[in-house]
Amino acid sequence: MSERDKNFCTFAEFSSPFTKRALLTGITGFVGSHLAEKLLAEGWEVHGIVRENSDTSKLIGKLTDRIKLHMHNDRKSLNSIMAEVKPEVVFHLASLYLSSHAYEDIPALVESNVTFGTLLVEAMINNGCCRLVNTGTSWQHYQNKPYSPVNLYAASKQAFDDMLQYYVEARELKVIELQLFDTYGADDKRQKLLNLLRDCLKNGRKLSMSPGEQLLNLVHIDDVVSAFSLAGNYLLSGDYDKCGTYAVVAQEMFSLRELVERIEQLAGGSLNIEFGGRPYRAREVMKPWIFGNILPGWQCKIALDDGLQNFFGFKECSI
Repeated sequence: MSERDKNFCTFAEFSSPFTKRALLTGITGFVGSHLAEKLLAEGWEVHGIVRENSDTSKLIGKLTDRIKLHMHNDRKSLNSIMAEVKPEVVFHLASLYLSSHAYEDIPALVESNVTFGTLLVEAMINNGCCRLVNTGTSWQHYQNKPYSPVNLYAASKQAFDDMLQYYVEARELKVIELQLFDTYGADDKRQKLLNLLRDCLKNGRKLSMSPGEQLLNLVHIDDVVSAFSLAGNYLLSGDYDKCGTYAVVAQEMFSLRELVERIEQLAGGSLNIEFGGRPYRAREVMKPWIFGNILPGWQCKIALDDGLQNFFGFKECSI
């Protein structure tokens, strides 16, 4: 039996001494795979929903013998998965992220970020599960407004929030939503800012960037998954007074130019950056959302310099 096939064992073959049962969407992604590790370390039984073409390379070898993956092939399969797993808490992290979209992207964006999540929640309610930790984005708050989407991706996340409101009011769904800023950390292979800067530092190639005055808020993955874990435990314990929407945010904000300077100081060298080599994006976020509530009991613990040292491999640190 292949390593991949072992993941898709029957429930009878999957034995676990754990009593807390979690079901994750987006488990193959950066945040989802780290959350799976966090929950396992805390004694949760962890299940994940994947599609046939999902890349499980982040899980194989590291988590393959400790989680059970369930194949989602069509819309009916979510009911079957929920009936089999009977999760006590569902962590919904799956989404299609697009910083900008084309006409042909719209069906997939709505299917992934609105339709799939709504079917997931309906399947939860149909099978007696009422606890959900949902993932939102700070980009739902352009220019620090209560709601103003930076792009269609953020609008689709808000559309799902509107769907959730029905289930909260009419079907007694209990939801804690965590709205994320920029995330980073070990094993991050996404083509995002820090990976571009790391490649620039390694290869010396010139990197054309915007003028660089926009403020950033970077949250280390260890702090991110701690927020998800805490939210899940609040729901599991029936502490529903904690239901609501929270910002998973670092205390410190800095400009893109300042970030480059800090990396250069830590590296003891310079980056070949052409500031102003490209324009700001349409609806560029110049200042991140600052009005979000913080989940009680959570705080961002990993200092930026420690996180950068670990990410870039400059020296040993405590992370």
